[in-house]
Amino acid sequence: MRPSGRDLSEMRAVSIETGVTKHAEGSCLIKMGDTHVLCTATLEDRVPPFIKGTGLGWVTAEYGMLPRSTTSRMRREAAMGKQGGRTVEIQRLIGRALRAGVDRSALGERQITIDCDVIQADGGTRCASITGGWVALRIAVNKLMKTGAVVSDPLVDPVAAVSCGIYAGQPVLDLDYPEDSDAGVDGNFIMTGSKRLIEVQMSAEGSVFSRTQMDQLLDLAEKGVGELVEIQKAAANA
Repeated sequence: MRPSGRDLSEMRAVSIETGVTKHAEGSCLIKMGDTHVLCTATLEDRVPPFIKGTGLGWVTAEYGMLPRSTTSRMRREAAMGKQGGRTVEIQRLIGRALRAGVDRSALGERQITIDCDVIQADGGTRCASITGGWVALRIAVNKLMKTGAVVSDPLVDPVAAVSCGIYAGQPVLDLDYPEDSDAGVDGNFIMTGSKRLIEVQMSAEGSVFSRTQMDQLLDLAEKGVGELVEIQKAAANA
């Protein structure tokens, strides 16, 4: 039995509310159970120096957790003078995951920055950030297309992510914190809407896993991402 009472292949309740900030070109609040992340997209008519003059666009991301997103207060990273290694790793992951679904030639020489701020954490914050980040990106690109700044749609496929793991000896979908903190195997699966893999992060957290178990987790991830993509599309088109 999972702590939440969910079935092994059951996602947490997922909702995506769009248009939650006034100034960002795209924004949403994604809730995956008790994990809540604010995602915004900012358009800029410039690109990093290393791709200037290539005609290619760029999508990048920043990630952070608010001080009371967890059970005890964390110090703001700005107060410590630098980002932690986990933060840097996650924001790089978000950026390269979202770029996998973008035709950068069609985007043209402009940059879209996705900011993901964790308001409340209960496991799977990077997966929620990627899933919500794509919605914010979709909304911002829709505005570019509406004004004629972009002629063909640069978003070739939705991008979503979900966690899976081995908990109490069973493969489970979409781990919350009690499961994540006690899982024998923990994995994050990032896929496109057409179920092509972008990145898989899997590690033994106390017990090793077999090829059969990995395939079981991949099957669960495909199911979860399929559900998330439908929610993304409904939110972005609302």
